[in-house]
Amino acid sequence: MNDTANTAAATSPDRQPRRVRHELRFRQLEVQSVTRITPHLVRVTLAGEQLAGFHSPGFDDHAKIFFPDAATGALSLPTAGPDGPVWPEGRKPTMRDYTPRRHDAAAGTLELDFALHDAGPATQWAERAKPGDSLGIGGPRGSFLIPTDFDWHLLIGDDTALPAIARRLAELPAGARAVVLAEVDGPADQLAFETKASLTLHWAHRQGAEPGTRPVLLDALRVLTLPAGDFHAWVACESLAAKALRVHLVSERGANPKWTKAAGYWRRGDAATHDTHED
Repeated sequence: MNDTANTAAATSPDRQPRRVRHELRFRQLEVQSVTRITPHLVRVTLAGEQLAGFHSPGFDDHAKIFFPDAATGALSLPTAGPDGPVWPEGRKPTMRDYTPRRHDAAAGTLELDFALHDAGPATQWAERAKPGDSLGIGGPRGSFLIPTDFDWHLLIGDDTALPAIARRLAELPAGARAVVLAEVDGPADQLAFETKASLTLHWAHRQGAEPGTRPVLLDALRVLTLPAGDFHAWVACESLAAKALRVHLVSERGANPKWTKAAGYWRRGDAATHDTHED
């Protein structure tokens, strides 16, 4: 980072996110509908009486998703104990973290978007899901509420980050400015985002390459001309890629480390990982 960037980072106002904690609850919900949004993205809409009281105020919140047993179809959910989840007879189902795409309290529905980029249990379940199927939801346990009063906002992510990016764009006010760099397989996987902000959108395509095998986002970011001014950077994708993107932003683009959040939503070769990359 150059001296000018160092000075700007030192004198800029404090815009740190605010942490909000939520009561830990576990819910069994029912699939209401399944929609193939793009060739590699499936949206599952859930409903049920137990959805009452669900709360997800942070755009990158994560809820724990509990999948039914693949062989029996039975769904095992824990209860909330003083030290965390308590499992009946120690039986734990397959679990993954997902961002709640949209919660409509009035309609009593919750949307989850599943990126179909591997042959794991989440993808297998989403590809077979149908109305009437059961799914378990735990949390979110907490939220990070990131202020919107930056000169502009940078959002970078792959398919798994699209729900969070969509939520952030939807909540940015008129007059805000956002730059999005999103990785998908090809043009057929691109989405239309709804936002009041002034949006500059860049798509980076894998073109058939397996996710996480090429530095698609980093290569695209290196050649982007970014706006001037104070900005908040949010990055979510494969873990090693997210770390490399954060290093580039902080060391070569003058990003304030305190305003640069990078997360590994998944890690190539590993299951059920979620990494946070900081200094």
